[in-house]
Amino acid sequence: MRTLLYVPIIHTSADLGSLAKEVTQRGIKDLGEEIWKKHEETVLGFWNILMKYFDSIEVAGVKIYQDGMIANGEIGQKIVEEGVRSGSKNYEVISRLLQKGGVLVKTEDFHFVREERNRLLKITQATTIVGKLLWLIRYKLTKNSLLNKRDNFISKRVDETLNEGERGIIFIGAYHNIKHRLSGDIKIIEIKDSEKIRAYHKLLPFYHKYKDRIEELRRYILSEVDLPWQG
Repeated sequence: MRTLLYVPIIHTSADLGSLAKEVTQRGIKDLGEEIWKKHEETVLGFWNILMKYFDSIEVAGVKIYQDGMIANGEIGQKIVEEGVRSGSKNYEVISRLLQKGGVLVKTEDFHFVREERNRLLKITQATTIVGKLLWLIRYKLTKNSLLNKRDNFISKRVDETLNEGERGIIFIGAYHNIKHRLSGDIKIIEIKDSEKIRAYHKLLPFYHKYKDRIEELRRYILSEVDLPWQG
């Protein structure tokens, strides 16, 4: 039996790099500064809870998978270190796991990751409303196809590198859907319900309409993780 601890994640601004400013400005414009600030506090609290949990478990020899991770070894380590320097809580958690003996595994294809990022950059770099709209339409038309390619690659990497009797941890965006693509002999343990994380993402832009549900999801996101795990 192979075991995979599945961590659906919410990205912080530091994870978005050059996209962060645009996302923050759009969030404040759509939701208002107070609600956007509350969202950022929710995301930070989520990562602090994950950090507390992962600090408490043994992970020596555990395979570490991360969406967007295009290398392992020395290059992968440098990517993690750069992420930590940029203020990414996600990469801080990864770094701490590696310091405790976790093994970083290349998770994604560089070309797929670059393609998606380039398309998002085209939207943010467009200098006119029409330009932004055109690039947004192009992105939406190809988003699902590209996400499927990434998910197929990720699931194949897990299947190829997680050996019999081994344990792994995967940090993956809530909109990814790899669980049904993984081999049946891989036992999946969700650290948080990915459907609830995804629902929070989807409903947040409509906060005033779904305030009660979003607050319920927020409480869930910020709840402590109490999950038995043997590294």
